[in-house]
Amino acid sequence: MRGKRAGGNGLEAWPGYVDALSTLLMVTIFVLLVFVLAEAFLSAALTGSNNTITTLKEQIAELTSSLSMETSKDATLSQELAALNAQLATAQSANAGLTAQLATSSSQLTTLQDQQKTLQAQLSDAQTQSAAAAARLSALQAQMVAVAGTPDVQTELATAKTQLAAQQQLTAQDAAQITLLNQQLAALRAQLAALQTALDAAQTADTADKVQITDLGKQLNEALARKVEELRQYQSDFFRALSESLKGEPNIKVVGDRFVFESDVLFPVDEATITPAGQAEIADVAVAIKQIATKIPPSVNWVLSVDGYADAQPITGGPYKSNFDLSTARALAVLDQLIADGVPQQYLAASGMGANNPIAPGTTQADYAQNRRIEFRLTTP
Repeated sequence: MRGKRAGGNGLEAWPGYVDALSTLLMVTIFVLLVFVLAEAFLSAALTGSNNTITTLKEQIAELTSSLSMETSKDATLSQELAALNAQLATAQSANAGLTAQLATSSSQLTTLQDQQKTLQAQLSDAQTQSAAAAARLSALQAQMVAVAGTPDVQTELATAKTQLAAQQQLTAQDAAQITLLNQQLAALRAQLAALQTALDAAQTADTADKVQITDLGKQLNEALARKVEELRQYQSDFFRALSESLKGEPNIKVVGDRFVFESDVLFPVDEATITPAGQAEIADVAVAIKQIATKIPPSVNWVLSVDGYADAQPITGGPYKSNFDLSTARALAVLDQLIADGVPQQYLAASGMGANNPIAPGTTQADYAQNRRIEFRLTTP
């Protein structure tokens, strides 16, 4: 009897266990669904954040490129304006020289005028003395008529005539000297007039040069701004196309307005022969350049600058005597490869920079690897 009663109690409790298990199972499923949904929302949010970060990085790279270009153009414009200012300084110096000459000539004119006044006073005195001598001669002649034949009178008359002749000779000399001075004064006045005309012309040209420099500077700024704006659009397209082609390459990066390839990606150590892997990388650059070349109008002057750099470690062997020779040979090798890949030669320029302008200041092997590089830059000639 006890066994039957106990067995009956066990069967009656079983539905409660089933309900409890069902409830626990539903709660577990609900919690799992919550976790799954939360993970999905979190993944979507992270994906959106990554996309936003990528977009911001691209915008920062474009802004950095634009800033670098503007800085380069400002430096070029400053050099041209400095040249124009030098021309203006030369004109002003010539103007100052003419002014000094005019002042010297004016001083000479004043001196000659003073000499003229002195000689005129001397001539006046001589003329007065001549008149007095003539009066004495007349008196003596009258006396001679009154006392003709008197030896004293004859002697005094001869002396008076001699004095009169000497006085007349002095008067003629003074007159000749005054005539010469008048001629010199006339020539000096003509010279002063010519100097004044030249000075007026120089001042007019000086003013015109200042206006021209201002106008040229304004026109130059406007023209440069237009060219920069035109080229900036194609630089952005070039950066976008090349960035897409070289996505995921750890040894290729953007620095300002340049694409930087570590030389180890393109060349063996201390050599200037491009590896097959490097040729593939250069081919991607050539594709981007050819795409952009078809979009840039003929009125926009542009060039792809290929600059080779080496590290600061001295070269101890091989065909190259210095890092400068090695960097130049590598830049030319890349240029030749671009031409072989179909890039028009007139849009390419190459230069070797040696160990100048390192981008990593340290002396570790990693720093040296960064400084051994090829840089591409889309710019104006």
